[in-house]
Amino acid sequence: MGKLDGKVAAVTGGNSGLGLAIAKRFSSEGASVAILGRNSDALDSAVNEIGRDAISFVGDVRSLTDLDAFYDKISEEFGNVDIVVANAGGGKVGPIDQVDEETFDEMTDANWKGAFFTVQKALPLMGEGGSIQLISSGANLKGLPAFSVYSGTKAAVRSLARCLAAELAPKGIRVNCLSPGCIETPVWTKVGVPADQVDGVKESMIPMIPLQRFGEPDEIAATALFLASDDSSYITGANIAADGGLAQV
Repeated sequence: MGKLDGKVAAVTGGNSGLGLAIAKRFSSEGASVAILGRNSDALDSAVNEIGRDAISFVGDVRSLTDLDAFYDKISEEFGNVDIVVANAGGGKVGPIDQVDEETFDEMTDANWKGAFFTVQKALPLMGEGGSIQLISSGANLKGLPAFSVYSGTKAAVRSLARCLAAELAPKGIRVNCLSPGCIETPVWTKVGVPADQVDGVKESMIPMIPLQRFGEPDEIAATALFLASDDSSYITGANIAADGGLAQV
C-alpha cells in the first residue's frame, strides 16, 4: 500500500528539478500524476521517468488559458485532483538598480500570479481531503542582497498559503507552504549566476547552512510526500522549511 494510493496529483514545473523529483515520489506511492511544463521534450522524458499513470501538458503557469487546458486534461483523464503542487517558477537575482520592468514582471507573474491561479483553477476539481502545496523558498525569510524581487515573490507565496489555509479549511482542503533551501539542482545558472562562478557561489553558501551541505531533490520530495499524505492530516497554513537550517537558526 502506498501513501497516495488512488490519489491524483498535479505538479507544475514537473518536468525537471524539484518538480520532477516530487512527481516521481508521488507516483512511487501510488498516485496518478499530471505534470505541466514549457518544454515538450523534457515533459516526454519526465513522463517516461515517472512511469505508470503519468500524463503531461505543455503550458505556462503565467497563462490562465494554459492552466484551464491543463485541468481540463486532468478532468478528462482522471476526473478530479486531490493534490496540487504549485512548483513552477524561478527568476534572476540582481542589484535593485539592475532590475528592469520586464524582469520584475516575469518573476512576479511566474512565482506569484502563477501560484495563485494554479490553485484557483484547480479548486473545481478538488474536494474534501485535498492537499495543496505552494513551493516557496528559504529566501522568503532572509534579507539577501540582489534577491529583492525573488524573495518578495516567495514571501507573497508564503502569505498566500496562510490566507488560503483559512479560506479553504471549511471545505476540508489543507494548504501548506514548502520552502526549500540550497538544493543540488541546475538552478544556479538560471538565476543569473555565470556558469564559471557556480561552484564558487555554492561554496560560499555552505558556511551559512548549519548542516554544512546542500540538500538533495529527493529530500524535498520526501517532505512534499509528507504534506500530501494523511501523515500531515492536522497540518495546514504551515511553512515547512527544508533548508538545512539556513533560514531557521
